[in-house]
Amino acid sequence: MESMIRDSKLAPQGHDKINWVKNFMPVLNVLNEEFSKTKPLVGKNLVVTMHLEAKTAYLALVLKNAGANVAVTGSNPLSTQDDVAAALAEEGVKVFAWYNCNDEEYETFLHKALDTKPDIIVDDGGDLVSLLHGSRQELAANILGGSEETTTGVIRLRALEKDGKLKFPMMAVNDAFCKFLFDNRYGTGQSTWDGIMRTTNLTVTGKTVVVAGYGWCGKGVSMRAKGLGANVIVTEVNPIKAIEAVFDGFRVMPMAEAAKVGDIFVTLTGCANVIRGEHISVMKTGALMANAGHFDVEINKNDLNALAVSHSTVRKNIQEFVLQNGHKVYLLAEGRLVNLAAGDGHPTEIMDLSFAMQALAVLHILKNHQDMENKVYVAGAEVNDRVAQLKLKAMGLAIDELSEEQRKYLGNA
Repeated sequence: MESMIRDSKLAPQGHDKINWVKNFMPVLNVLNEEFSKTKPLVGKNLVVTMHLEAKTAYLALVLKNAGANVAVTGSNPLSTQDDVAAALAEEGVKVFAWYNCNDEEYETFLHKALDTKPDIIVDDGGDLVSLLHGSRQELAANILGGSEETTTGVIRLRALEKDGKLKFPMMAVNDAFCKFLFDNRYGTGQSTWDGIMRTTNLTVTGKTVVVAGYGWCGKGVSMRAKGLGANVIVTEVNPIKAIEAVFDGFRVMPMAEAAKVGDIFVTLTGCANVIRGEHISVMKTGALMANAGHFDVEINKNDLNALAVSHSTVRKNIQEFVLQNGHKVYLLAEGRLVNLAAGDGHPTEIMDLSFAMQALAVLHILKNHQDMENKVYVAGAEVNDRVAQLKLKAMGLAIDELSEEQRKYLGNA
């Protein structure tokens, strides 16, 4: 089966990007060296659906070097980098993706990847799992299991599990300590503002930033906004998270109030219709809206279009909407993941941790699938500790170890 990519001539540029990130992913480098020798995945078919850029490409190559037959698709139409896709295809990975694909092409790519009859899947957002529980159920019986990268995908998995419909075991990598503590918080925090600032070329300092959702991603975006000099407002539906935001030094209020005073709005809830017509209609002229949740449903684009008398693209990844009251509001990256659609995604060193967790989750599925039920699992302390220890070593850091006396004390405490 031939890859489906935009332009194979872009491969040299893609190789440069992949080689660059390798320099800053020491944990994945250790696993790559180990897997290249032991070849634990020989004969297994893997499908990886993620944001197809250089860091993801390196994960795919690590799995290929472990002996797997790897097929890759993008998990978002605007996050695929065509040069990286071309480089991966040149390395013998089956690639079905190109930048700015339409909905029909996106669906085709997912089906093409599934046509390789995977044994294990690595999903990002749950689209692969959705197909395997829908129109491609004939393949589900052959799936040993898989892993999921995002909060949104885990929500979908847990819904299937709750209804007793999950057809194979899945590892919620998103819920592992070495993923959400670093990736969701520090990764999303930095990359979201990178996407917003490089797209708009505007200051953050002095502006009022409204962060919708105070999960780990919302914490990271709020923290970075504060560091950039913004006045931060948090909107929440969870009373405990709302109190946490207050104790972290942020104002908390409903979106109906925040909409009137915000300059920049960032949604990170994993839910739909967080910013709706009644909010958009009271926004100040010049307000910017960006989404860092997985799907482009958090900012209601239908309401936005209905309220606008005109709209146009005024800068790459910026759409201007002129409202009936004359105010101009702006939507970044079509409401898709602003850190990937308008940036390069999470910092490389952060994804080193997350993708090491993904690689080890794949091995866990391979070794333990016969003893696993059709449930959602979270990586245990042993896997998290190994990744963290490798990262500390790469950073040139050491920590204390418990003495035997201390172990006995803790065991009897």
